[in-house]
Amino acid sequence: MKIIEMKLEGDTNRKTGSPYAKATVSRYHRSEYITVVLDTGTELTPEIREHKVKADDETDVFSMAEIMQQCLDGCRGTNSMIHDYYRLLQHFMD
Repeated sequence: MKIIEMKLEGDTNRKTGSPYAKATVSRYHRSEYITVVLDTGTELTPEIREHKVKADDETDVFSMAEIMQQCLDGCRGTNSMIHDYYRLLQHFMD
């Protein structure tokens, strides 16, 4: 079994009732890169950013985990919180 795409929804913002952000992580057809699409906007003002992460570079993948954690959780997290996202991204690494 191989995971090729994963969709994530962040914690809920108490003020709006919407998630802080959404993310789609994918890697298709033996690509060298993991693609991470982060949607940090609202329904009225979408703010979508696409990141390309080298699938064989642990430092690059960990850096992406830090970004994902902060966007999806709505705050800067602890090392163990970041590692939760890193473990998810490891499914897409070489």
